[in-house]
Formats: sequence, structure tokens, C-alpha cells
Amino acid sequence: MRTILLTGKSGQIGRELHRTLAALGRVVAPGRDQLDLADPDAIRLQIRRTNPGIIVNAAAYTAVDQAESEPDLAMAVNGMAPGVMAEEAARLNALLVHYSTDYVFDGTKSTPYTEQDTPNPLNAYGRSKLMGERMVCAQTSHFLIFRSTWVYDAQGKNFLNTIKRIGAQRSELTIVDDQLGAPTWSREIAQATVQAIALYLADPDPEQINGIYHMTAQGQTSWFGFAQAAAGYGLFAGLACPPALRAISSAEFSTPVKRPRYSVLSNAKLLNQFGIQLPDWKVSLRECLANQ
Repeated sequence: MRTILLTGKSGQIGRELHRTLAALGRVVAPGRDQLDLADPDAIRLQIRRTNPGIIVNAAAYTAVDQAESEPDLAMAVNGMAPGVMAEEAARLNALLVHYSTDYVFDGTKSTPYTEQDTPNPLNAYGRSKLMGERMVCAQTSHFLIFRSTWVYDAQGKNFLNTIKRIGAQRSELTIVDDQLGAPTWSREIAQATVQAIALYLADPDPEQINGIYHMTAQGQTSWFGFAQAAAGYGLFAGLACPPALRAISSAEFSTPVKRPRYSVLSNAKLLNQFGIQLPDWKVSLRECLANQ
């Protein structure tokens, strides 16, 4: 039976992958206490002990603001660790699946970013994720990199759960309305990943489909629009006094890190190569909240 090494099993995408990847083989998923991704030797040792046919790296340093004060740690986990995994994958002739982000772009476009657009990250987190992409591309010829954006699920630390928590404490929430993206449910990413891996493994010449692919929900909205839709689908159900939502500009929202204003990614390459298209963001959001 094929062995799959999964990192980041406690993260948003990793939790879903831990379940869905079982369709492809035996999943080995060490926790944070078992594998320090800032330690290259520990990564190599884990891979050599596991001897996987597939490595799926869903782990990441995701504290965007904190990365500005911990750039070396962010780079170690997001930039260097994927490179080590890629080296080991190449040695084993294994497939490496890695996840990246819209933050590799600066958000100055007004039409969806394609995989051919030149990255230009605005912050330390984005720079570390871009380095991870480049390390993977340089070290192995069997890889799939999936960029996503505004990932959420019913658990964990994300925008959806943050406004739900704060909304229970405040009468009003102020939410940015001039940044655009596609909220993407982690479950949809995990399911699409398994489909893409299966097609990759079945391809007679898989090296021809190596590369970076955008994998996001269809459509677009602002953070304010996301919050409005979530409220309409019952995010604040059960609260005696649900919070009012008020739109503000990015300039009114205090943050130490500059973020891209436009984070919409084109999924045309994913559809053309694998026939995979994630649902519209509102459809997935409604389903996620209905099943939480």
C-alpha cells in the first residue's frame, strides 16, 4: 500500500486532508510535537523513516502580522522546510504536494491573477511562502503547488471564527470592505487535492503536469461581504443580540502589515489540466455553516 506523509494535520487544510487522503493510501501524520519544521535534520529523518510515495505539506507558519517580527522562523518553516522536503522527494522519486498563497502577489491588479503573473509579496509572510515555492520548483521534478486564498473552516483560527467569537462580545463589528478575494473552504481544497493527486498518479507522463496551480472557490467578495453572507447563513445564530456589521476601509483598520487589496486568483489552469473547479464561495460557505 502506498504511504503518504502528511504535515500540518492540525491545520485547517491538514485536518480535512487527514481524512480524504486515506482514499489514496496509508496516511502517516506526525504532529507538531513529533516534527519540528524549523529543523531540517528532523524533516529528513521523518521522511527517511516513513519512506513515502507522496508527501503532502499542509503545514505553514501562518501568523501574518507576527512574521514581521519573526522573519527567520517564518522563512525556516515556509521557505526552507519545503525545500528539504523537495530534496527528499526527489531522492525517493515521490510526489510532493505543497500549498501556497495569494500573498505572493502585491494585489495591484484588477483582474484575477494567473500562474504566469510575476509575484511581488508585500510582507515577510508572503516572501517566505514565495521562497517555499521556488525551493520546491528547484529541487524536484515531481510536484504540485496549490495556491489558495482566504481559507476558512468551522474550526481553528480564521476570519470566520474570529468574527463569531468577537461578535459574541460586541454590539458592532467593523470590517474591511475594500480588499477582494475568494473565501475558500478547506474541505473543498482537500477534496480537490485528492482528485488532482489521483489524476497525476494516473498520468503516463506526470512530469508534463508538474507546476503551480491556483485552487480557490469561484466568485469574489470583500471581507465585509464575506461577513454579511456568513451572518445571513446563521453564523451568529443563538446570540441574543447579534452584532451589527459596519464596512470600513483598509486605511481605517490598524494593522502592522500591508496586505494585498486584490487577491482573486484565476482557476482556469486547474480546470483545463485536471477538470477540477471548486464551487462558488457562497455555496461552500452555506454548506460549511450548516454542518458545523
